[in-house]
Order: sequence, then C-alpha cells, then structure tokens
Amino acid sequence: MALIPVTILTGFLGSGKTTLLKHILTEQHGKKIAVIENEFGEENIDNDILVQDNQENIVQMSNGCICCTIRGDLVEALNTLWEQRRDKKISFERVVIETTGVANPGPVAQTFFMDDDVADHYVLDAVITLVDAKHGQHQLNEHEEAQRQVGFADQIFITKTDLVTPAEVDALRSRLMHMNPRAPIQGISKGIVPLDAVLDLKGFNLNAKLDIDPHFLEQEDHDHDHSTCGHDHSQDHHGHAGHTDRIQSFVFRSDKPFDHKKLEDFLGGILEVFGEKMLRYKGVLYVKGSKHKVVFQGVHQMMGSDMAGLWGTEAKQTRMVFIGIDLPKDTLLAGLEGCLA
Repeated sequence: MALIPVTILTGFLGSGKTTLLKHILTEQHGKKIAVIENEFGEENIDNDILVQDNQENIVQMSNGCICCTIRGDLVEALNTLWEQRRDKKISFERVVIETTGVANPGPVAQTFFMDDDVADHYVLDAVITLVDAKHGQHQLNEHEEAQRQVGFADQIFITKTDLVTPAEVDALRSRLMHMNPRAPIQGISKGIVPLDAVLDLKGFNLNAKLDIDPHFLEQEDHDHDHSTCGHDHSQDHHGHAGHTDRIQSFVFRSDKPFDHKKLEDFLGGILEVFGEKMLRYKGVLYVKGSKHKVVFQGVHQMMGSDMAGLWGTEAKQTRMVFIGIDLPKDTLLAGLEGCLA
C-alpha cells in the first residue's frame, strides 16, 4: 500500500493559515484530504462547510474532506485516521496538518521519522509556511517561533500583500530569502493558491534537485570564485532595522570532490554537537570515486542520504545549504573544506 503524503501548514498567529485551509477544503478539486487541525488554533474551520459530526474527533467536510481535531498526541491522531481508513470507515488519500500559530514545526516534522507506525503509513511531503506581509517583520523580530517556521519551510507564502507597499513586500521577501534560500517565495491574496503550489512538492524527497535562488548565490563578492570553495553567501543582509535573525542560512559549493570517510565523520560530529540547532539541511554531493550524485538531507539530528543518478556530461559540483539557529558558519565551512579530497 502506498504511503499517504502529508503537508504541514504553519505560520505565526494571523498569517492566514485557516483562510488558505478553507480554500483547499472548499475548492472542487476531487481530492480526498484529511485535515488535522490543532484545537488551539486561532480560528476553527467554519461550521457552514461541515456536514454531520459522526465521531467525536472526525468530521466529514462538504466536499469529501475529513477534519480531525487533535485532542491527544499527533501520533495517536494519525494512527486513528489510518485505522479508520484501513477499516473503510473513512476515505482519504492525503493529510494536511494545520499547526497553531505559535507552534515550532520541528517536532511535528520529526514525528514522521521517529515513530515507526507513522513512518510505515505516511510520508512527509512538505512544510508550507505563511508569513503576514503587514506584521511579518515585527513577528520575526520578536518571536523565535516565527523564525523557526520560516527555517523549516519548503514553500513560503507571503499573505496580505494588498495591505502593504511593494517595497515592504520586497524587503520582507529579501529577509526570508536570507533566512531560507531553499524555499520558493510567493505572494498570495485571500488564501487563493493553486493546489499544485501546496500539494506534492516533495520537499522531503531525497533527490538530486536542489533549488537555491541564483541571485542569493551571486550577490556577494563578485570578484571571488565561488565555484571552488565554500563561502557564506548570506553575510549580514538579515539585519533589518538593526535586528539580527537567529535563524540564518549558508551555502557551500565546491568543484572538488569530498573524501567520503572524512565527510561522514565530520557530519556525524556536527550533528552530535549542533543537531538541535540545525533545522533543515540538504545537499547534492560530488564524492571522490563515485560516478553517481549523492543526495542527503536532514531535520535536526536525523539525516538520510542516497545515491542518485549519474553525473553524465553535467559539471560535477557539490551544492549544500544549511539552515539553523546561531550556527558557527565559519567553523562549519572550514570543516567542509577540510573534507575535500
């Protein structure tokens, strides 16, 4: 039986998660979606799109979706949904989890790797983060939870863009890009988003596709050859109005191959020391002696790697991005340099 894809929908209080969720649930898309909604959310799904409440925790939605309010542990909610699906009491083909506005999405994401029952039935597709254009800068300044939500994102939507100037949107976009260069950023209005921008993003797939904004890579030190060394491209552009974000990112690129053993030992040590501070990381690696690309990614201390396709005629190059809290970037970059063959 195929694994059920799961999307985590996160964002700080007032960012528009429920508005987006309503759009997904009321759109006539023909998809069968189970929604797990945290009961501490700032707004519940409107009753006018609910049908009969047949069970205490599970509600049938008007377009065939299912809504499950968390009253216990997330693992228990996921397992209950799966058992009812297995017993043909309910039918769904994917799950969307709406977190509370102050939630750290890290533990939610880790659930899909740490619990065997959950991992046997579900696969984490992506973390979608919403940021309010009007209040986002202030929330990022004041609340580390808001920064963590951005750091974990596979896709970022800037909401309420109609309430601010284009210059303010651009400033927020630039800040978000430097916090998380691997997540595409898109402005939306009134929660209207094409479903293919939310579902089946495969943000947690181990594959050889690593999207990093090209402008982010090019805007520092134009006279320096980034293709042959690791370099911190984020610099201090995250300082807005004198504020420094704790969630930061850095990119490492090299045309030289890694020594596999050195890299394995280095990453193992880094995860042991800084694992809790490393929110998301992903890379396509050029490894000495291998004709194949090696891809890896991780969340905190949990890292996976796999062989991908052949390099072929493509230029062999390592590309890695790390997103974390107060990471010692100079130390990490120097360590990666030391792992090159």
